[in-house]
Amino acid sequence: MSTPAKCCSAAVATVLAVVVGATTATFAQDAASQGTVSLHGAGSTFSAPLYQRWIQEYAASRPQVSISYDVVGSGEGIQRFLTDAVDFAGSDEILSDSESAKAGGAIMVPVTAGMVVLVYNIPGVTGEIRFPRDVYLDIFAGGIRRWDDARIKAANPSVALPHRDIVLVVRQDASGTTAAFTRHLDAMGPSWRGRGMAVGKLIDWPKGTLLAPGNEGVAVQVQASEGAIGYVEFWYARRFGLKTATLQNRAGRFVSPNVTAGDLALSGRVAQVRQLDASVADPATAGAYPIPSYSWLLLYPHYLDRSKAAALRDFVEWGLSQHAQNSAAELGYLSLPADVIGLGKRTLSGLTY
Repeated sequence: MSTPAKCCSAAVATVLAVVVGATTATFAQDAASQGTVSLHGAGSTFSAPLYQRWIQEYAASRPQVSISYDVVGSGEGIQRFLTDAVDFAGSDEILSDSESAKAGGAIMVPVTAGMVVLVYNIPGVTGEIRFPRDVYLDIFAGGIRRWDDARIKAANPSVALPHRDIVLVVRQDASGTTAAFTRHLDAMGPSWRGRGMAVGKLIDWPKGTLLAPGNEGVAVQVQASEGAIGYVEFWYARRFGLKTATLQNRAGRFVSPNVTAGDLALSGRVAQVRQLDASVADPATAGAYPIPSYSWLLLYPHYLDRSKAAALRDFVEWGLSQHAQNSAAELGYLSLPADVIGLGKRTLSGLTY
């Protein structure tokens, strides 16, 4: 595979660019002989705040590589990756076998995880909102259309719910967050597909649904729309001060999004990287938060430019370090379990140059 070209699109939503470098002896030699190494990636909005922080922290001790990351969503990031327009991509969903083959057998490294949370804006409601499993499924399938629906009221007897239309807010772009959310709804049983709904990065939502770009766009739209409910990564809910729903998990418990519940959601053990998504689609652990998601960095298996390959490998290895995982937890992401870090490191060992 040829070395991916740089992407210069004027439609980039956000560019995170800082100067960083590597410590391995091989990379140090390459950098010294070739000068600054430039890496360009694109993709996930779910993990973008974390990548921004990682790049900044990485820069403090590694000054010889320039990394930029376009925050355009997992779907667009994957498309750029498959057309050799970037050096790496961020995605909240692994590639299909056919997509991986287009990239020569892509290397997919799990580097972080987070929680997809339901955020809402109901004027006058200050108490906690609880959603049973069948209720939040039906809300997003269009079967429950008002906040004072009998099923919502039954789960929230102490909350004065208004006679107001529910306004759905979802992603307009091909989104790994959407894929994780719909994969969870589908994992509950036949109801989701039975209502004519699909699973994936981009689906047809009920009529009247508001569309917004990126996790940030959904958060902003929910904040601006009375009666709205949407799904975002937990960091965005905290950043915009949005209320988050307490959700009923597979064990029947109502769980709020928090680090303990999120860690329990990742407690299932798997033998292969490709099993990770399925392992968190609907966690069975009693206290687990019900909608976690892994997030991945996608790399090519071979780079003709040795310095790029060495820099990418060093950066991803650094992302799997205890320091980087602790940094993720400070932002509200979930630290990867030790066995998943081990899977990631073994997967990364397939990168050659």
